[in-house]
Amino acid sequence: MKPATIIGIVLILLGVVGFALGGFSFTHEKKVVDMGPVQISHQQTKTIPIPPVLSAIALIGGIGLVVIGARSK
Repeated sequence: MKPATIIGIVLILLGVVGFALGGFSFTHEKKVVDMGPVQISHQQTKTIPIPPVLSAIALIGGIGLVVIGARSK
């Protein structure tokens, strides 16, 4: 397989995942109080949205790279 085709497939997958999930979230644990044996922590969940425009650009670019990779010999 040509590198353009492989990159195109990866971009297509990223675009589809971006549309399906709409973003990703992660949990961060932060210590609020740490006084010897007493520890109080707080879990904070942050969400990073993936804009639909970015997913569409990745999808269209991926399709274009797959087509270009298939045509060139």
